[in-house]
Amino acid sequence: MYFIKTSYLAFILSLICMPILHAQEKHYYQTDFTIEEFESRRTKIFDEIGNNAIALIQSAPSVAGFKVFRQSNTFYYLCGLEEGHAYLLLNGKNRSTSIYLPHREEGRERSQGKILSAEDAELIKKLTGVNRVRPVEFLGNDLVGTGLINGITPKLYTPFSPAETGNDSRDEILHGHARAAADPWDSQITREAQFIKLITERFPEFEIRDLSPLLDTMRLIKSQQEIEVIRKATDIAGLAIIEAMRSTKPGVYEYQLDAAAKYIFYQHGSQGDGYPAIIGGGTNTFMGHYFRKTDILNDGDLVLMDYAPDYHNYTSDVTRIWPVNGSFDKEQTALYEYIVAYRDALFKYIKPGITSNEVLKNAATDMENYLIGKTFEKPEHLSAVQNGIKFRGHFQHPVGMAVHDVGRVHGVPLKPGMVFTIDPMIWIPEERLYIRIEDVAVVTETGVENLSAFVPSSIADIEKTIKEKGLTEFRPAQSLPLKKN
Repeated sequence: MYFIKTSYLAFILSLICMPILHAQEKHYYQTDFTIEEFESRRTKIFDEIGNNAIALIQSAPSVAGFKVFRQSNTFYYLCGLEEGHAYLLLNGKNRSTSIYLPHREEGRERSQGKILSAEDAELIKKLTGVNRVRPVEFLGNDLVGTGLINGITPKLYTPFSPAETGNDSRDEILHGHARAAADPWDSQITREAQFIKLITERFPEFEIRDLSPLLDTMRLIKSQQEIEVIRKATDIAGLAIIEAMRSTKPGVYEYQLDAAAKYIFYQHGSQGDGYPAIIGGGTNTFMGHYFRKTDILNDGDLVLMDYAPDYHNYTSDVTRIWPVNGSFDKEQTALYEYIVAYRDALFKYIKPGITSNEVLKNAATDMENYLIGKTFEKPEHLSAVQNGIKFRGHFQHPVGMAVHDVGRVHGVPLKPGMVFTIDPMIWIPEERLYIRIEDVAVVTETGVENLSAFVPSSIADIEKTIKEKGLTEFRPAQSLPLKKN
């Protein structure tokens, strides 16, 4: 009788534990990049820092509450691991790489599924190609054990620039830190500054150096594997904008176009926004980073949409502008055709070896010829397009893991693998009108590819797309509050 009860209890416990064990066996790790890709990136760091130095990179922290964790771009770029409170140590003396992780939290795993931890050392080495995986409490001891700390001025490289996660870009993060610094009641410092302070206090033997400039240079030139991920992110961004075009009509709210785009994002496996959607109708377009999306779209206005997903830790940057009622009027046609012609002129000159200034100069000459014989409905419209020829912001910023990605594309010869935006624009202050489109360019061995060329940009294609039925028509928003029987 005792044997039967004991066996029955063991059977019940085994049924309870089976889902837990199964969850612990199933792990998640990225599939976009090979081990060789990550090893190549780490090798570049070893080559640059030399044998009297180490590089130390911290991951993003774990998130509180019900937020979804998103790894920092730098940490992901070097190993692909998406766990919080992790550290990556590159030892230049023996050119070995170690990852430090917290211990397993069984309670979290029962709730969330498998979380890669220090106990998964062999699996993590197999996935990432690193030499060693250790619990995080061994990091300090191993910094001493690098064999450098008793040498002559050993160097420790770590990023000084703020880490980007999700829809962050460094330029916007820095502006945020500047605003906080101006507040006498806000004592926060950056996580990077706190990390550097701790290292300096605990290991003053190291000379701390900034790893960010090297990482920025590396991230500027995209590998073929990276370009394929950006291509997919651009495909999704374009499909989302097309769906928003279909969903546009007078009386629709700006946020409803956002909803249509987000549906496309998530339907294709995106993990969120690459940046907050810029969707503005009428004079709202005049604000370059308008994000509130609360207004109704009105007949006769234009609506501008600038949006892309966070897809596998990469993004894109695509913009289109179109008439709310589905047809460009005469004034809008003249201005819009100028913008498209400028976009085409810029792409015409992009190739390896040329600089952004040369591209802009050549395109401006083309646009001066374009304006010969052209007429515009109002003097201020002519003034706007003439000023547009002088403007040098049409050749914009790198795109990659962040929408305003790191690295420099201005004033340097273009190289294959550079990815950036071409963004011709004009302002008409008298009407608070801003017109632009934006496409993603990747420099190839022989020229350039427009990754977003498939997104409608001709007047005929845009007007045809708007006539198609969109999500907001198939599933219109219901009046709130709901009337319940």
